[in-house]
Amino acid sequence: MSVYEKPVVDDPFVTSEVPTAGPAEAPVSVSAAVERFRSCRWRKAAENGMPECCGHRDVLPITGANGFDPEAWCPGCAFYKLRRTPKKREYFGDRY
Repeated sequence: MSVYEKPVVDDPFVTSEVPTAGPAEAPVSVSAAVERFRSCRWRKAAENGMPECCGHRDVLPITGANGFDPEAWCPGCAFYKLRRTPKKREYFGDRY
């Protein structure tokens, strides 16, 4: 048996313990307003310490970024537009 085939007994990176699964986390249920807000094209994601908010030009000046509440705005929002994934266009080569 060569040196490379011998098991290392005190290797700190090898553990014989099998990680146990903790208690199953229940899925967090969100309201219909939050679901609608998350699928809206005007949703601005949280970045640089600012929370997520509605970026529509008529909604943002009224609510601001810090005071936005989807429960108050999103259920009957007149500005709601579904966020769609753009379709890939076919490439037909150069048309010269």
